[in-house]
Amino acid sequence: MERNGAGLATQSNAFDKVKSVLLDAYRLGIYTENPVLGVKPPQYDPERDVIPSPSQLRDIHTAGDDRFLLIADLMSGCGMRNGEAFAVNLNNLVASDVYRITEQVNQTTKTYGRLKHRKPTDYRDVPLPARIRETIEWYADKHGTVDGYLLRHPMDPTRPFLAYYLQNQWQRIKRANEVDVPDGMVIYSLRHFFASNCLTNGIPITDVAEWMGHKSLDITFKIYRHLMPGSIGKAAKILDVGLAA
Repeated sequence: MERNGAGLATQSNAFDKVKSVLLDAYRLGIYTENPVLGVKPPQYDPERDVIPSPSQLRDIHTAGDDRFLLIADLMSGCGMRNGEAFAVNLNNLVASDVYRITEQVNQTTKTYGRLKHRKPTDYRDVPLPARIRETIEWYADKHGTVDGYLLRHPMDPTRPFLAYYLQNQWQRIKRANEVDVPDGMVIYSLRHFFASNCLTNGIPITDVAEWMGHKSLDITFKIYRHLMPGSIGKAAKILDVGLAA
């Protein structure tokens, strides 16, 4: 995979799947020795992501149509992956300030499916800011719903919304050059804004990891540790007080 130019994230995901299969075979007695013992996994060390400023985000939100605005709000305000935003449903407003993420649109099968890194019955409860709830209710009042779903296939309302409609709009927004889109920013940067907003306001990284649905806290830490405000400097001051005692 490395010789073929596959990224470290792809390599790491593939390694985890192969390792799981081999360990199951080992536990069943197919192998007499652990086949992955001593094998060093690929180290996924993501680069720092480009995150829009609040003013840039406001302009980007309104640069597309209503569907784009809704998805942008869900990703930046609730930390949803784009496939999770595509599956937004009024029935998942479980409290005035809580949204329950129960499924996503799987881009391979083009159907609703389980959440990434989760079992079919698993879900995530995430914070629902008041302005994001207002966007959801505004969109539902203006465009209606199908079985509670707000977003559907533009040509066939019996089918889920698909990613290329979002990507097409994103490319048009960037080409139009009418709003300030930071260099290197991608759609997923809207989700990174959510993490940045949480961490720079002192919300614990353990909570952020849970809300974003990461496979492990280690992934969250590797991606967003630079957003945690002054942790090293703060520690140095605390330790200095102890040394002076």
